[in-house]
Amino acid sequence: MENKTITVTSPLLPNLDELNELLKQIWDSKWITNNGSFHKKLETALCEYLKVPYVSLFTNGTLPLITALQALRITGEVITTPYSFVATTHSLWWNGIKPVFVDIDPKTGNLDPNKIEAAITPKTTAIMPVHVYGKPCDTKAIKEIADRYGLKVIYDAAHAFGVEVDGKSILNEGDMSTLSFHATKVYNTVEGGAMVMHDAETKKRIDYLKNFGFAGETEVVGPGINSKVDEIRSAYGLLNLKQVDAAIEARHQVAIKYREALRDVEGITFFDDMPGVKHNYSYFPIFVDEKKYGKSRDELYFEMRNNNVLGRRYFYPLISTFSTYRGLESARPENLPNATKMADSVICLPMHHALSEEDVQRVIDCVIR
Repeated sequence: MENKTITVTSPLLPNLDELNELLKQIWDSKWITNNGSFHKKLETALCEYLKVPYVSLFTNGTLPLITALQALRITGEVITTPYSFVATTHSLWWNGIKPVFVDIDPKTGNLDPNKIEAAITPKTTAIMPVHVYGKPCDTKAIKEIADRYGLKVIYDAAHAFGVEVDGKSILNEGDMSTLSFHATKVYNTVEGGAMVMHDAETKKRIDYLKNFGFAGETEVVGPGINSKVDEIRSAYGLLNLKQVDAAIEARHQVAIKYREALRDVEGITFFDDMPGVKHNYSYFPIFVDEKKYGKSRDELYFEMRNNNVLGRRYFYPLISTFSTYRGLESARPENLPNATKMADSVICLPMHHALSEEDVQRVIDCVIR
């Protein structure tokens, strides 16, 4: 159907009959939030699936970033990337922290470790990199810098559900990692998120902070926030966990088709899989070289839209260009040439588990013609 709209993503939905079964159990128990049985089961199941020691569930992907900064008592300045979703930098702003933007590595889209040291000042307390498109950062190089200067590292791993390097989860890197389980992600709980930490003591502290700071019925141990997850979304998440591997493999097959079809298209480039990495195929960005391709990124983007193929310009504009941040010295475009170029040339093609062969061919035809 030529007029059918092909969306950039589509939510992974659990089987409705199975969900109704679990909803009946929740209705019977009358326990619908506040660390119920499904919430506990989902945290345990995610630890096992993600190969991490501790997980704390959150009601979205932004609140674990804000809470991680609180828990680690981060102040002053934090080095981060301009090439991400705005929540990364907003979490710093909400904590009264000054973001310091550093350019990206054009080969990955991730924060360039070679540019970090020059941005460190006496006020720097942490580094907040992003595994952009789920592609792992150079965690070894970042750790060496952080250790040398006594800095904390919080990874925004919103795109990196299930991603592994040499069989090990990248979520175990840094002091903490945060995830998003938004409807648009590979794995979703409608809205939701999580934090990964290394020890039981930190997990306990995070669980206090996300529940107003309560450590008991009458004891409040800190100025917490309310970011708990209810039983309904926890049950939904447990069911989605059973089918996420199949969804990732379906995405993988779409990525293979895109690469085969677009590899020799003049002026179109894309990322290949990284050696030793188990990818989740959360996005498929292409980059348009206007001179070689013969039309600009935006011309192609709107042409696709006119054909009911909805790509997205993730991540454009750069965070550093928004009104809140563009006055910062580190936000100047001349300091961020790689990020600026990537933001100005990117289109993420439709990528999800429900794309048919005809859908994929329509997307390819849009780009090729």
